[in-house]
Amino acid sequence: MCKIIAVANQKGGVAKTTSVRNMAYSLGELGKRVLAVDFDPQSNLTASFSEENKILKTTIADVMTKAMDEEGLPNRAEYIYTHGKINFMPSSIHLSVVEANLRMEMGSEKLLSNILEPLREEYDFILIDTNPSLGPLTINALSAADSVIIPINPEFYATMGLTDLTKTILKIRKRINPGIQFEGILMTMCDMQTNLHKEVCLEVTEAYGNGMKIFKVQIPRSIRVGEANRYGMSVVDFDKKSKAGLAYDEVAKELIGYGN
Repeated sequence: MCKIIAVANQKGGVAKTTSVRNMAYSLGELGKRVLAVDFDPQSNLTASFSEENKILKTTIADVMTKAMDEEGLPNRAEYIYTHGKINFMPSSIHLSVVEANLRMEMGSEKLLSNILEPLREEYDFILIDTNPSLGPLTINALSAADSVIIPINPEFYATMGLTDLTKTILKIRKRINPGIQFEGILMTMCDMQTNLHKEVCLEVTEAYGNGMKIFKVQIPRSIRVGEANRYGMSVVDFDKKSKAGLAYDEVAKELIGYGN
């Protein structure tokens, strides 16, 4: 049974893309069929998956445009690519044009859902990397998802905006997607030797732990993450002993335990 998970937070710099990339890799290594969807015009996930200078002719922007225009969608082989054990759906800067057009479209919240639903039978997990906003693209991602992971970087004001995000998700549950659940809060880029990070993690647990799952593992801050991204590799592939990579492995195991 496929589970579609949106990774969302309107704040930037919380490791959304890094988390999608490494969770996808870890799930693939655990034998799961995974599709990673880059739904951010910045296309950082696409850059981490695609070979340098390789031209990706068809992206999610093209597919969304055809769906908006009520045209037939391209053949899946044209917009689903392979990177190791992972399939991915790339993005491009043109997705920002799609976002602008979505604002003028009635009933456009389910366009991504209509694209992903027929793919459920082919995958165990579909992970959606979202852009840092609560605009039409994120609304589409949440409308398509079974659940949402909220990554949080435990810095000052880390929880700012979290209330708005949870309210948005609850509105989507009420009006568009009654099945969406909170998969959990994932603490990222943590240095638990600092008092600030300890305090923020405790604050998040106290504020949200009763009503929302918080992943048992915290993703540690590591230079290896940036280095791995630079070379288009997962953290574990780049450094098998990396604590961050091993932490993402544990997140994947939690997802399998909760998701299936």
